[in-house]
Amino acid sequence: MNRGQLGTALRALRQASGKEAKTVARSAVMSTSKLSKIETGKAAPSPVDVERILTAIGVSEEVKAEYLEVARAAATEATAWRLIRRMGVHRAQEQTRSLEAQMSALRLFQPALVPGLLQTPEYIRAILSRHDLGDDVLTGTISARIDRQRVLYDPSKELHFVITEPVLRWRIVSAARMAEQIDRLVSLSRLPHIDIRVVPLSAAQRDIANHAFVIRDDRTVTVETVHAEIVVTDPRDVAMYVQKFERFASSALAGEDMRLLLEHIRDEFLREQETA
Repeated sequence: MNRGQLGTALRALRQASGKEAKTVARSAVMSTSKLSKIETGKAAPSPVDVERILTAIGVSEEVKAEYLEVARAAATEATAWRLIRRMGVHRAQEQTRSLEAQMSALRLFQPALVPGLLQTPEYIRAILSRHDLGDDVLTGTISARIDRQRVLYDPSKELHFVITEPVLRWRIVSAARMAEQIDRLVSLSRLPHIDIRVVPLSAAQRDIANHAFVIRDDRTVTVETVHAEIVVTDPRDVAMYVQKFERFASSALAGEDMRLLLEHIRDEFLREQETA
């Protein structure tokens, strides 16, 4: 449930209670205008606002606890992974696919893993299998992620990926499967609307590869941390991520130089497989 959905849900609860907006606003110690903005998603309510509104409406403690959990997540613009698992990881993949369908440009920085959109099915399974998902959930989530990859073949999108060289060397799958994964990156990098760059270990760095992040249309940034997914929307903060992305992109290999590095690493995996 995002900010707009929270407002809509609060309005539905108020209307179901039969109470007028001005009555609820007065009891919640806020103006009717502010309540209206919250209900229409034009203003982000604080957890205190939500608690006052729910108290004024007269909902149960169980409902109040549920809505306050959402409000606290929205207030920090972070959704803990435990909440995502509760919602359904495959549903989270479907929501991401919807965002990617609407965007026109994507910039993705990844210092730890091959980006999900570029992963082979074997790589996807290896990553998701580490999250203690049930067999049915795992299968559904893999299918959802593969379905998301259709966006790669939409020429109306501009897709920019910057990864670091260690991403290509992590033993996520077997040597043979890693070679296949690298071949996929080489193939996708030849599509005219996809720009894949690799920051080599030999490059002098002016920045720190803290964590992965995704910038969509230079308007929102999604950051993955150990405990949560954080969505950044403040233009000043978004600009910081854009600048960070560009700094890494400027020190990364692109085009044929990038593909030569990928092919060199792929051949190392293949030689390892032959001698295994």
